[in-house]
Amino acid sequence: MYSIDWARLLSRSPSGPAESRDASSPSPPARPRIHRIVWYLGITSFFTDVSSEMVSSILPIYLVLYLRLSPVAFGAIDGLYQGFAAIARLAGGYVADRWRNHKAVAAFGYALSAACRVGLLAAGNAWGLLAATIAIDRTGKGIRTAPRDTMISLNTERENLASAFGVHRALDAAGATLGPLIAFLLFSFMSNAFDAIFVVSFCVAVIGVGVIVFFVDNSKHTTTEAPHVSLAGSIGLLRIPAFRNLCLAGTALSLATVSDSFIFLTLQRTVAFGAQYFPLLYVGVAAFNSMFAVPMGRLADRHGRWRTFIVGHAVLFLVYLTVIAPFAGMPTLIVALLLSGVYYAATDGVLAASASAALPAHLTGSGLALIATLTNIARLLGSILFGAAWQWLGLTNAVLLFAGGLVVAVMMAAIVRPRGIIWPPIARLEES
Repeated sequence: MYSIDWARLLSRSPSGPAESRDASSPSPPARPRIHRIVWYLGITSFFTDVSSEMVSSILPIYLVLYLRLSPVAFGAIDGLYQGFAAIARLAGGYVADRWRNHKAVAAFGYALSAACRVGLLAAGNAWGLLAATIAIDRTGKGIRTAPRDTMISLNTERENLASAFGVHRALDAAGATLGPLIAFLLFSFMSNAFDAIFVVSFCVAVIGVGVIVFFVDNSKHTTTEAPHVSLAGSIGLLRIPAFRNLCLAGTALSLATVSDSFIFLTLQRTVAFGAQYFPLLYVGVAAFNSMFAVPMGRLADRHGRWRTFIVGHAVLFLVYLTVIAPFAGMPTLIVALLLSGVYYAATDGVLAASASAALPAHLTGSGLALIATLTNIARLLGSILFGAAWQWLGLTNAVLLFAGGLVVAVMMAAIVRPRGIIWPPIARLEES
């Protein structure tokens, strides 16, 4: 039998753990209380995404049209976004677990990205400096992601993980919605307002860094008494059946995922709207994601995280069918953006919550970094395959091909369904 430290468990949430309730106890509240650290991390991500999306939404125009970089140079810089983030994510998760100080590592990542806003101003049109600045920015993003998600996990009841990640992702997506709109307004009032955007972006990013530095207190999880963390132990996480199956299924589903850029290009062709409205598609998806992230997180905690994750990919299948529907018009565009937002709300935070529940507490950062890297690499490969299929088979056939691949991946995910990630035993709670 497990001995239950009630004082410790109840201190994690006012409602206490759901696993400790018997059948005669009252059911858990419909709206679980989210730890204040989760809210502060969400606010940090909100300001950071306002800052980063202000820059990301105008960066292609700035580099190609304003600085007149060649397509080859732009492609190389754009590729840095994926490559450096993947490498840094693994390092950030491992270092945070090794030092047992997730806040310090995450704050460093946020500060590094904020400093890059000034770097873009200083780089001018020097290709090498621009590439280095963007690489450092992506390094900061990769470093902070796993430690931040680990803090969310460590400060949340196991049965409320998806709800907590949903709150964080909702604030994150709200920032991604607001950032491009601010950039659009600055451009509306000032021509070639790139310098102004970089300055405003830096100021907003500093606010985000200030929130995590001054308001996030994660000292109770910063200790040297935890088990030793080694690189071999981090890689050995794949020996955990639930986590291994989660990685396999998540990677297969990501490989069959068409990137937003290709989805939007498909919509632009089928709906035939002006190219100047293209950036607003990102705003639409982020807005719907922010709207549905919290409800989807609560749904996942109450009715099954893996089930919600699979349903999210079924929604993605509907996105594929929508973007190639005949007689497409503005209603089709809105439906596609809505479904894309629901897809992200049902998968992004839910996957992180599922992985967190399957991992030992002292290696949560390493595990989250590992699964994020695997799924991101699979998405990158999927984008390359979709581009090749588009060129060789045509747009409609390429979408249909990936729709078929998604069906196969969903079937595989249903077969290798991870066990024990929804209601983990009391031992997992005591360990964390």
